[in-house]
Amino acid sequence: MLIRRVVTTREGGRSAPPFDSFNLGGGLGDDPQALAANRARLARGIGIPEDRFVWMEQVHGRTATSVDGPREKPVEVTDALVTAVPRLPLVVLTADCVPVLLGDPVAGVVAAVHAGRVGARVGVLVSALREMTAAGARIERVEALLGPAVCGDCYEVPAEMRDEVERALPGSATSSRAGAPALDLRAGLWEQLAAAGVARIGRDPRCTIESPELFSHRRDGGRTGRIASVVWSEPEGTTE
Repeated sequence: MLIRRVVTTREGGRSAPPFDSFNLGGGLGDDPQALAANRARLARGIGIPEDRFVWMEQVHGRTATSVDGPREKPVEVTDALVTAVPRLPLVVLTADCVPVLLGDPVAGVVAAVHAGRVGARVGVLVSALREMTAAGARIERVEALLGPAVCGDCYEVPAEMRDEVERALPGSATSSRAGAPALDLRAGLWEQLAAAGVARIGRDPRCTIESPELFSHRRDGGRTGRIASVVWSEPEGTTE
């Protein structure tokens, strides 16, 4: 199987400010028609019917949910989706949190994970890996992509919070560019993946705060859109 991954930007959509313009997140106050047009564009770009996309009701928890087909509504109260069904795109929405896209190309098992500070601390990535192995994946075959997120140079937090996260997610504690206590969640998640036995880990280097083509909840004052990170499997030889 081929593992496919797509990460969107905020450019080229229909949404008006402050969601300009390729917002893919619902429930934010964006115009429903603009959001629908943006999601339709995403499906056309990927080449898979829109009604096959599986979305999440993300809650900053540790729950991972397996799905075996399309859903009419977002999967409730979960922060990771797992499937072994080909051409079933799983979507994670972010605007500073870390999107993690996982795939075992032999078993054809994929996962989309929403790893914000709370979810990363309580083990959502561990839950996703556990659910993947239950679906037939093997950890040593899993490939991971850590998507764009707020970087350690920019993500300042109180020292107590940094230390609390570091205890649960070693490798995440750092200092910001200004020398203040900070978190690098992607560094901690990288360490967690490696400790679990995942050998192939990629990282999108972009920081959501520093990259104007991405949405950032912190930079944009809390009212902004969401990028989508999407993962799915394709049988080899599939023509799009």
